[in-house]
Amino acid sequence: MANNTENKEPAKKSNFIHLQIEKDLKEGKNNGRVLTRFPPEPNGYLHIGHAKSICLNFGIAEKFGGKCNLRFDDTNPTKEEMEYVESIEKDVRWLGFDWEDRLFYASDYFQKLHDFAVKLIKEGKAYVDDQSSETISQQKGTPTRPGQESPYRNRTSEENLDLFQRMTAGEFDEGSRVLRAKIDMASPNMHMRDPIIYRILKAHHHRTGDKWCVYPMYDFAHGQSDYWEGITHSICTLEFEVHRPLYDWFIDQLMNSDYRPRQIEFARLNLTYTIMSKRRLLELVKDGHVNGWDDPRMPTITGLRRRGYTPESIRNFSDRIGVTKVDGMIDVSLLEYSVREHLNKTAQRVMGVLNPLKVIITNFPEDQDEILEAVNNPEDESMGKRKVPFSREFYIERDDFMEDPPRKFFRLAPGREVRLRYAYFVTCTDVIKNDKGEITELHCTYDPESKGGNSPDGRKVKATLHWVSAKHAVKSEVRLYDRLFNDEDPAGHKDFDFKEFMNQDSLQVLPECYLEPFVKDAKPLDHFQFERLGYFNLDYDSTPERPVFNRTVPLRDSWAKAQNNK
Repeated sequence: MANNTENKEPAKKSNFIHLQIEKDLKEGKNNGRVLTRFPPEPNGYLHIGHAKSICLNFGIAEKFGGKCNLRFDDTNPTKEEMEYVESIEKDVRWLGFDWEDRLFYASDYFQKLHDFAVKLIKEGKAYVDDQSSETISQQKGTPTRPGQESPYRNRTSEENLDLFQRMTAGEFDEGSRVLRAKIDMASPNMHMRDPIIYRILKAHHHRTGDKWCVYPMYDFAHGQSDYWEGITHSICTLEFEVHRPLYDWFIDQLMNSDYRPRQIEFARLNLTYTIMSKRRLLELVKDGHVNGWDDPRMPTITGLRRRGYTPESIRNFSDRIGVTKVDGMIDVSLLEYSVREHLNKTAQRVMGVLNPLKVIITNFPEDQDEILEAVNNPEDESMGKRKVPFSREFYIERDDFMEDPPRKFFRLAPGREVRLRYAYFVTCTDVIKNDKGEITELHCTYDPESKGGNSPDGRKVKATLHWVSAKHAVKSEVRLYDRLFNDEDPAGHKDFDFKEFMNQDSLQVLPECYLEPFVKDAKPLDHFQFERLGYFNLDYDSTPERPVFNRTVPLRDSWAKAQNNK
């Protein structure tokens, strides 16, 4: 179970990848160059795990005075779309990184990869196999039992070359033949047992159109693309560690100099209460469990952006969790803490009332308005102050009043005096109810001498409430987002569908909230701290007539407490 990291400073963790690069530089490898790459597949939207990889690869380049390429691994046209390419570029830029003129695609190398495959065929290191993928898989054996050689393994180079050229020309059906590397069917590494390097796919490619009907497999395209781009350090997640011998084998067949890319693996990001599988995220979108890839409950970068997360908070989070060689689970509260920490320093403060209860000050002049002064951000004096209108009628949170309060309830109650933030001391004198006995409004009196929330005679009150002038309020919709799952590891239960652990209260829509008029000029994604309530931002769905605000995170981590109280 993950540890709760709220309010803890991040531990400084050593980065073994940095140490390896420093060693390579000291030994003079690659002529002192450092060139990394971020190689996403354009078959979905990036999530927080990809953000870690982006920060790592571009961060390495920045640390060592090198560069980082952006390369799309577009080797499977049946799952790829330009929509995903455009979203990935937007996400990388939003995180604060720039690949400059180094934008590449695996499809840039389709001809070179095909030529390399022909080279392997001519050298007797690749062959065409007529068996189905199911049969090939069965023949691979197990880690403790050698595989069975294909009956087509000893075809002549001439026959293999003829068949591969006919595959390329579109003469054969999908699934009828593949091209395999001829390595070692008895290797203890299953990936070295004559892996498939080309398959037939008669699909339209988003860049090359219908030029190709054979496409390289990831393991064949990835390392060679690294080599041709001059990548020095190919940073991959830990599941590719067993692929490294194959990566190196292909490079051995290709290289004609002392230069070679080096693959280094690190543990992927796993977050509590979160699904990180792109396939499962796609399922949530297609089945309507969320409102698209940018739903603020999704762990996608576009979803986090819409929810109000900042690039700085995600980069800080990536630094906090560090880089390791051991798979583990990171508490999502650390991600929430990172955005809370950043927004506390940068977010504009305003007052907002989400569950309104009207208050009328009976001794305040009906035709009088006052302009009060409020601090924009106590963490940053340079943000200055703002003007807040005050009038006879205003709203407070319904939860800030109790008609018959318990002993430790210090907020507003009949006969009790409280402070209105930036305004006055007020005392509740009357409670107005409707025919159903429901409280509809409160009547109060105010102390005109307590302007600014200070009493001239030094008397103390135990509560300060936020409020919004009814006459000047901006009526808004507020969406309270919470974690999408109520189980720490929703995908970790073999006997249950992960969707069974979805949090049914992950979205609460409040249609009638009141905010101070400062928010009128807000633009989508502008950040605010609603005082005493949490951090919010203006949503894309907003219109001048109907502003919509999303809650990014509460002011403090209340999830664990809420779960313990269930």
